[in-house]
Amino acid sequence: MCGIAFIRLRKPLEYYYRQYGTWKYGLEKLYLLMEKQHNRGQEGAGLACVKLHSQPGEEYIFRERAEGASGINTIFANVYKNYEHLSPEAWNDPFYAAEKLPFAGEIYLGHLRYSTTGRSGISYVHPFLRRSNWKDRTMVLAGNFNLTNVDEIFSNLTSIGQHPRDMGDTIIMLENLGHQLDLEVQRKYDKFISEGMDYRDVNAAIEKNLNVAEVIRRAEKDWDGGYAICGMLGHGDSFVFRDPNGIRPAFYYVDDEIIVAASERPVIQTVMDLNIDDVKELEPGTALIVKKDGSYSIENIRKKENIRKCSFERIYFSRGSDRDIYKERKSLGTLLTPQILKAVDNDLTHSVFSFIPNTAETAFYGMMEGIEDEMIEEKKRQLRSGKKFTDAEIEEILSARPRQEKIVIKDIKMRTFIAQDKNRNDLAAHVYDITYGTVRPKVDNLIVIDDSIVRGTTLRQSIIKILTRLDPKKIIVCSSCPQIRYPDCYGIDMSRLSEFIAFKATISLLNKTGRQSIINEVYAKCKAQQNKPKEEIVNYVKEIYAPFTDEEISKEIALQVTPEGMTMPLEIVYQSLDNLHKAIPEHTGDWYFSGDYPTPGGNRVVNDTFINYIEGNVDKRSM
Repeated sequence: MCGIAFIRLRKPLEYYYRQYGTWKYGLEKLYLLMEKQHNRGQEGAGLACVKLHSQPGEEYIFRERAEGASGINTIFANVYKNYEHLSPEAWNDPFYAAEKLPFAGEIYLGHLRYSTTGRSGISYVHPFLRRSNWKDRTMVLAGNFNLTNVDEIFSNLTSIGQHPRDMGDTIIMLENLGHQLDLEVQRKYDKFISEGMDYRDVNAAIEKNLNVAEVIRRAEKDWDGGYAICGMLGHGDSFVFRDPNGIRPAFYYVDDEIIVAASERPVIQTVMDLNIDDVKELEPGTALIVKKDGSYSIENIRKKENIRKCSFERIYFSRGSDRDIYKERKSLGTLLTPQILKAVDNDLTHSVFSFIPNTAETAFYGMMEGIEDEMIEEKKRQLRSGKKFTDAEIEEILSARPRQEKIVIKDIKMRTFIAQDKNRNDLAAHVYDITYGTVRPKVDNLIVIDDSIVRGTTLRQSIIKILTRLDPKKIIVCSSCPQIRYPDCYGIDMSRLSEFIAFKATISLLNKTGRQSIINEVYAKCKAQQNKPKEEIVNYVKEIYAPFTDEEISKEIALQVTPEGMTMPLEIVYQSLDNLHKAIPEHTGDWYFSGDYPTPGGNRVVNDTFINYIEGNVDKRSM
């Protein structure tokens, strides 16, 4: 779920100085694109810049990277340290900047890191750089991706004699693309030399005729996973391409001054001050190719395959300021209305509604609209009943409205130095606080909505404990998305089955109902197909959930997250899969809920994670 930001200035730096009063126009836009995507990665940040007109002996690629949540500020502070010594004349001279100053270039690439592998360190922060003495063989790469078949690609590279220095998917992608780039450059070199071209003219001819789309096609054809990749070549070509299933998002904007790409549409809208229709979605399986001269094209890389755009992007991860995402999140809340009414036995008079900060706030608005609509219908039913009401009774009917309060407040942030302390659970109980006096003890139902319930740890250790202090009649916790049952191998850090509360609850139900044999049967089936090609692997983990309804699993989840000593009823309400697709019809990627993976590698990952669970390899990640 990393964030990418790409900028290609289509005119010389002096143009932007005349037009906007600064030669740092591209650098400043990159900063805004990255800052507006801070939600996509707080584990590190990096940027790179390519100068188009550097002379031999001069640096033409600049890179800055930093770890941590403050990575954006750190890297830009380090960039601007290069300019501290400048005189006012030099500071205001775009020609001097273009010729002499680091990071004063025409192509920029930024990245926000969100790790899904548990690996840390500056060496894992993008952009990655592959150096060569030949500018057209030098590559900078950054992306938002996870591959499920790194081992296969690694094997392919080593079979031709390469020696990748790491098995991480970023390195493998870089070397895979780099290998095909080397071959493409060599083909062009051989062609032009055989035609009798002068050596001094060959490089320019290669740069002009380099087929970047073909480089991507040859490298990407065996990749299995979700990805949006940005790259820059040392001589000035650049690209953005997206996986054929559309799992990871990518958007772009082009005018005569600039080409911009990012992971989210509203980010480009805001930074460039655009209407929504000005920003285009990069279609699955295509690449935005920008040549050294600033011309661009959209190229088909691989045929669209089973389009399954990630729904979790819409539910939780992306910024809610996108027009469509905002509507979708509201709809997710509204569609929970029938289940909520059932949970409170249609008693809205004695029900208080709230949300668990802060990402569920939009779904909360939708939930309240659904409840308000239901109350309006109830008012109509009462007024149409034929009974003669007094003015006071009519006023009482018409004035009824849902009771909503700011119940849960994020009070403190758990610090890393106490994260592993033996008293961590007790400390975690105080991460949130509540607003006292909002619920009538033993009279009111308390309904809170969250965007997702993944592990249930925060619910059990913190939120439910503090909600019980209000002593409500009943607590109902709603999830705006369905039960998360399967690992996500394409982006979000949800990789271990043993961490999912839905999985733990289902295993508990199998044991309680004497169906433990299903666990062993599924393990045997997974083990039997472990060494098969990924294309032949079946997701047998679905059979773990098959004996039970969603409601039965939800009831067991409620038991699992009930704190010791809690006496009031607790109910967990999840969104249904059908309603998820009603709310988010264009983003049908639901593998973490349904187990229906869009690529063969997904089935292999879930197969391996179940084997790891049974064999006790709880710390082993399968991607």
